[in-house]
Amino acid sequence: MIEHDIVIVGGGLAGSRAAVEIARTDPRLKVAIVSKVHPIRSHSVAAQGGIAAALQNVDPNDDWLTHAFDTVKGSDYLADQNAVEVLTKQAPSVIIDLEHMGVLFSRLPDGRIAQRPFGGHTNRRTCYAADKTGHAMLHELVSRLFQYKVPIYEEWYVLKLIVEEGEARGLVIYHIPTARIEVIRAKAILFSTGGYGRAYNTTSNDYASTGDGLCLAAMAGMPLQDMEFVQFHPTGLYPVGVLISEAVRGEGAYLVNGEGERFMEHYAPSKLELAPRDITSRAIDTEIRFGRGIQGGRYIHLDVRHLGKQRIMERIPFAHDEAVRHLGIDIVYEPMPVRPTVHYSMGGIPTNVDCQVLSAHNQTVPGFFAAGEAACASVHGANRLGSNSLLECVVFGQRAGASLVRHVQDRKLPSVNEQHYLDEAKGLLAGLLDQSGPLRIDQLRRGFQDTLTDHCSLFREEATLKAGLEQIANLKAKYSQIRLDDRGTCYNTEIIEALELRSLIAVGEMIATSALAREESRGAHSRTDFPDRNDEKFLKHTLAYQTPEGVRIDYRPVDLSLQARDPERFTPQARKY
Repeated sequence: MIEHDIVIVGGGLAGSRAAVEIARTDPRLKVAIVSKVHPIRSHSVAAQGGIAAALQNVDPNDDWLTHAFDTVKGSDYLADQNAVEVLTKQAPSVIIDLEHMGVLFSRLPDGRIAQRPFGGHTNRRTCYAADKTGHAMLHELVSRLFQYKVPIYEEWYVLKLIVEEGEARGLVIYHIPTARIEVIRAKAILFSTGGYGRAYNTTSNDYASTGDGLCLAAMAGMPLQDMEFVQFHPTGLYPVGVLISEAVRGEGAYLVNGEGERFMEHYAPSKLELAPRDITSRAIDTEIRFGRGIQGGRYIHLDVRHLGKQRIMERIPFAHDEAVRHLGIDIVYEPMPVRPTVHYSMGGIPTNVDCQVLSAHNQTVPGFFAAGEAACASVHGANRLGSNSLLECVVFGQRAGASLVRHVQDRKLPSVNEQHYLDEAKGLLAGLLDQSGPLRIDQLRRGFQDTLTDHCSLFREEATLKAGLEQIANLKAKYSQIRLDDRGTCYNTEIIEALELRSLIAVGEMIATSALAREESRGAHSRTDFPDRNDEKFLKHTLAYQTPEGVRIDYRPVDLSLQARDPERFTPQARKY
């Protein structure tokens, strides 16, 4: 049996930052990272636009409180305000720390870190590295993992989170290259496994974003919080769905419909293209639905031609490269075809501000922590502002590392029955290989992705959601009918795809069930049959539990601690931009 003091699942920004913090704080601790891909291939590397912080480099009137207000308002008042205070207060210090590590932020002429405007933010506070910010940050953090000699179990897939007597005790992991199964026991586990964009048929997320950590937590009896809030990024390159960063609009791009009109003045007259993502995505979708797409089609244009070649190549070179690579379009001379694409999970594994996972009764689960997109602190509530996600990963990755160090100091390695879990895992894999049904994995996966996309997208209603849940139940029942042709033990990708499909179905069912239960429109959750926000009934977090009888829904209150101190600013009100 493998033994570590702390095991981190996921090697993206949150997981890597936590590992660095642990290694810095207490080098005696044995910390390791387990990841189904190499850390550099974690989806954090694809983050483009930037990371928000009230540095005051460009706008001296900015401060953490304004950043907090923008975040709470952007969340449609569902964010936990104590967590937002932590996020925004710590933002400047984590930027300086990243700079000292060597992250190559773009600069002002005097050498200070540059900051650009972003949707929903009052001030110019988004620090950036051209439009490759996640790439710059993750590469530097992973180099620190090598410096601190943190062991990385790369290309290991986690089959099970071991929870006994209410505490997390370890993991069962599967080595993708060799099919070897191992059990790890640890004093504490951190899940930083990212999102689930692949539950939908069009997404900016990479192929590894299949919600595995969320599924494992749910299977271990934990609730998932606010799963109905799925962020659609307004500008996915059509028809491929890859992300065109909000940095493009931050630099001054126009959204133009088929009539040649900058239509955002009808939806957010003060912010225009820099309205929050939920508002902008619905605006684009509405234009398309009413026949005002380009040539009446299913997309609109994102136009940067007026910015000029020099600014385009200096500030948004990756967007230029993506348009050329995927569509052969040079954005210096042609507009980009775009439409909303699934991008981010506001929901996830519920935690407190120290990243400790919360169980059914709002109690912490000993030995279990979560951070990053897989977690729900909740700093984003019903809608995340752009450039707050990288911030969340770094702030709460750092806090998770510090919290884990404290947690394990007087904690002994737990006892784990290794053979029991090895036998259970072998039975799971043998069962998949023994299935001889008529379905290929891709058939079932595409059917599920299409179902969730058609029934639980930007606009939702009761009849559509119920029909979608019926279809999900039918597809779930067909899981035992998939057939794996690969019987080998060397990089058997069919086994991984089958396990990922299990995760997608579990997560998708929780998304749709939570969406059906929330009879209001708030942030990214827009019900056409309940078009108004209902604070009296639904100013609360949804908790979804996986049970043998299906998904069970419960609720817990939203933290309003900033409202208590500053009611004029933080009391829920209509969102106007």
